[in-house]
Amino acid sequence: MTGISFLTLMLAAMPIAFVLLAATFVFVLGTGNLQILNSVPQILFGSVENFDLLAIPLFVLLGEIMNESGLTRRLIVTARVWLARLPHNLVVVNLVSNLGLAAIMGSATAQMAVMTRVVVPEMEKDGYQRGYAAAITASAGLLGPIIPPSMVFIIYGVIAQVSISDMFMAGIMPGVLLFAFMLAIALWQARRHREEGHPGAPLPEGSKLKATLPGLATMTIPLIIIGGISGGIFTPTESAAVALLAALFFGAVVFRELPLKKLPLIIDRTVTNTAIVLFLIMAAKVFGWVLTFNQVPQAVAAFIVSLTSDPLIFMLLIMAALMVVGMFLDGIAALIILTPILLPVAVQNYGIDPIQFGVMMSLTLVLGLLTPPVGTGLYIAAALSDVSITRLSRLVLPYILAAVLVILLVIFVPWMVRPF
Repeated sequence: MTGISFLTLMLAAMPIAFVLLAATFVFVLGTGNLQILNSVPQILFGSVENFDLLAIPLFVLLGEIMNESGLTRRLIVTARVWLARLPHNLVVVNLVSNLGLAAIMGSATAQMAVMTRVVVPEMEKDGYQRGYAAAITASAGLLGPIIPPSMVFIIYGVIAQVSISDMFMAGIMPGVLLFAFMLAIALWQARRHREEGHPGAPLPEGSKLKATLPGLATMTIPLIIIGGISGGIFTPTESAAVALLAALFFGAVVFRELPLKKLPLIIDRTVTNTAIVLFLIMAAKVFGWVLTFNQVPQAVAAFIVSLTSDPLIFMLLIMAALMVVGMFLDGIAALIILTPILLPVAVQNYGIDPIQFGVMMSLTLVLGLLTPPVGTGLYIAAALSDVSITRLSRLVLPYILAAVLVILLVIFVPWMVRPF
């Protein structure tokens, strides 16, 4: 009954957090054990009583300030000036800028929205087809949840009770590999998607030094985050707070493009986005508790163990299942729901490292951003670039295959996701 109500409400396009709560109450009413409801408030609020979750609003606020203060634009300008002599330099700039933003924002959808608005028009001026430019930009958004900081890794770390710092460090090599594969694909396709004899988009005015210094200032922010965490100076939450202070200093004091009157609007957006994520975590925690009460994890474990005893085959089966789940369910919601069910099976029955399993789960579910029918990132890029969903879905396919290759490497080469 719980499963039927869950699927029915989800197909009716109800927000996933309300679907989870509704399915929980259906289960309680179906069992007649109304005393369970007395525990629901405690579980709801207890699920967010975790210091590490404070990193989510801090990183969201950091991304908002970076955008409003023009720091992201300065990063792109610096990349353009230094990479101007390379063939198809705007293609390289697009991906390099996305790599830099991934080390700052931690949110794929925000990164896709920012870069689609900024880079796609520039690439179109340079003679590239709009669909090709939008496909690169949308696909490069996958770097956001992989390169630290990552909201997905924070949530997994809290649920799985593993070190978020270790999750951040484990995401570096897969993220760099994905960047390299995407760059190779984009450059291989570049000539076919560009008009011959196009004069090219003009470079930013001013000296190379003048364009570089603001970009270097911007890059100190990811250095604070990654360097502070890897050096044991900061926790992920503390690094977010320090990076936020640095962004405020550069935006309001150094470049003076962050008026104080904009701060209430920035904070309002941050609170809204954070509340959505935290409410989803709360609802999923209650739903997971109901599943545990109903012994669903034990049933899933028994079923999977009956299929195979090989850890590699188990990982491949879970990868395939998660790719299907990601097509229909938001990645963060799926991660919150499935981690308590699948992680104990992976660790206890197959001896898989929880960090490796978390990276595999996160990467696979993130693919859902580019796969219909949900494909949030796909719809964002299509709407902002005015490219049809059908065409964009076809153009991002090679980049999805590159991401699948990285996931397979995570499965078969586990040392690449071991913390430094």
